[in-house]
Amino acid sequence: MPRRRALAIVLGSLAASAAFPAVAASADAGSTAAADYPSHPLTLIVPWPAGGATDLSMRVLAELVAHELGQPVVVENRAGAGGALVGALLAVAKPDGYTIGQLPVTVYRLPHQQKTTWQPLRDIQPVVMISGYTFGVVVPADSPFRTFGDLVAWGQAHPDALTVGSSGIGTTPHLAIDDVLGRHHIRYVHVPYRGIADQMLAVSGGALMAGVGATGFAPYVDSGRLRLLALFSEHRSPRWPEVPTMKELGYPDAVHNSPYGIGAPRGTDPRIVRRLHDAFARAMRHPRHLAELARYDQELTYLDTARYEAYLRGVWARERDFAQRLGLAAGKEPS
Repeated sequence: MPRRRALAIVLGSLAASAAFPAVAASADAGSTAAADYPSHPLTLIVPWPAGGATDLSMRVLAELVAHELGQPVVVENRAGAGGALVGALLAVAKPDGYTIGQLPVTVYRLPHQQKTTWQPLRDIQPVVMISGYTFGVVVPADSPFRTFGDLVAWGQAHPDALTVGSSGIGTTPHLAIDDVLGRHHIRYVHVPYRGIADQMLAVSGGALMAGVGATGFAPYVDSGRLRLLALFSEHRSPRWPEVPTMKELGYPDAVHNSPYGIGAPRGTDPRIVRRLHDAFARAMRHPRHLAELARYDQELTYLDTARYEAYLRGVWARERDFAQRLGLAAGKEPS
């Protein structure tokens, strides 16, 4: 064997031997990190303003999860992009299990409507599905609109005069009401809000003629400050049995809901994902959390990690088709 080749083989063997301890040490460090998880507080990103229904229920859940994990879970409100801002934040977060977020459906909708640097199927690891929203149309208690038909008739007779609030551009309530009013060729003024709380205050105070949002409106309806005209659910709510669904009112495909859950950055150690899943799965069934959900006419819609991921892949496909049907598609999907 030539001397130069022999030397190369020896040096290569030495380099491999030197690298092996580093690789082993890295694997050991990852194993130790997962075994010791969590060793310090977690951050839970809630992509809605403080004080809204989602924020309040997630804070209760964060406290219960903290008890399960033995570390504080700090809620960080990062409102924006109709709740989709959490997608961008999780995409760039370190995949160590210490930054997690509440996942609204808009995370799987926005990239179909505009170009983004992130893609949820690629960048976000679903952990567990928790619950979901029911959407409805509300008006001030003293509004002349006694039915949804009254609102439609007035909107047709007064183009560009009907003011309707939603929880943000591109959110499910916005697209749902735009779809229904559009069938009547009603031109209206859409007023987007960053969340449900401010919107409901505006409607109940008379600053808006109508509002469309999740069941964060429940306390306002139950206290008599708002009138609920219709729901976008499949069936009537036992809580408001007198209120019809859009389906009953002649819009058979106007059934919209918005399940949500918890996500982490893609690449998070599966053992950590399992730890998070188990903690949330136990905490979400606690009577305190169930009572908080009941305040907003919500129930548990639990899915484990694998089933939640499969569900969200279906959501991704449906949102793509929905954006194309409404002419909102951005064109080329993010890679």
